[in-house]
Amino acid sequence: MLALIFGVLVGAGMPLQTSANSRLRLSVGSPYLASFISFAVGTLTLLVATLLLTGGLPDLTEAAGGPAWLWIGGLLGVVVLTGNIFLFPRLGSVQTVVLPITGQVLMGLLIDHFGWFNAPQAPLTIARFLGAGLLILGVLGAIGLLDAVLRRDTVIPTGASRGAGLWLWRLAGVVFGMFSATQTAVNGQLGVVLGSAVSSALISFTVGVATLLLIVLATRARWRVERVEENVRNPWWMWIGGFLGAAFVFGNAFLAPVIGTGLTVMVILLGMMAGSLLIDQFGLLGARKKPTTVLQALGLLCMVAGVAVIRLL
Repeated sequence: MLALIFGVLVGAGMPLQTSANSRLRLSVGSPYLASFISFAVGTLTLLVATLLLTGGLPDLTEAAGGPAWLWIGGLLGVVVLTGNIFLFPRLGSVQTVVLPITGQVLMGLLIDHFGWFNAPQAPLTIARFLGAGLLILGVLGAIGLLDAVLRRDTVIPTGASRGAGLWLWRLAGVVFGMFSATQTAVNGQLGVVLGSAVSSALISFTVGVATLLLIVLATRARWRVERVEENVRNPWWMWIGGFLGAAFVFGNAFLAPVIGTGLTVMVILLGMMAGSLLIDQFGLLGARKKPTTVLQALGLLCMVAGVAVIRLL
């Protein structure tokens, strides 16, 4: 139970990270530079945590003799982060959320069923399939898609991709979500090999920050931090995205070997949706207040039911 609560708290921090990184992007101008700064802050945070908790840098001897996929967690994280940048203008906010989440849940169940990446094996039973379905249905309610359907509102913005191109981007959204679940399993196994989840998160962030540095240099992003509004200081909280991202990667690496990749993904998604609704409800970090609807609250309860079905049955 404590592991589940921890997963919800870790997931709840992700919407806060998104808000912080979005505000940071306004000040630095480039999404890649904002991501690089966030990753750099997270890397420094994990470096300090590793030194304090383990007394030194990670011993990579055992990991060096392991499979090559142990080192791809950071790269997958960058792909997922960058992928959302391209998905949003082509699919709109609703599908950019739903499709990757669908991919995460499906890949999480497959990883558990087949024991890929040396993950704890958990066969795909009817209960787990039902729980996954309830969670995805809850996501649809929590993000307001069911509200939109009932009002017959459009869920694809004007100017979005159409035809075959639209379906290719939808497929890409699912694949990006599968990459995210794969990152969870890979970092979890790396943590087992190293004997430390925080060391695993540090290596993942180090790979990610190095990749983003190459992207920033290749795109020739201008290094700057400017005020968005004249005579108004940038908010202090725009720098906390890296801390929250570090906590997220550590949480995934810690939980995956304990409760399995599939349940880790679902519990953290529950936290993400709850955190998002809280941000909208109270207008946290500069967000516009948007009261939670009855269907959104029911969607969150549906997600809780999905996690409970998988955990208890």
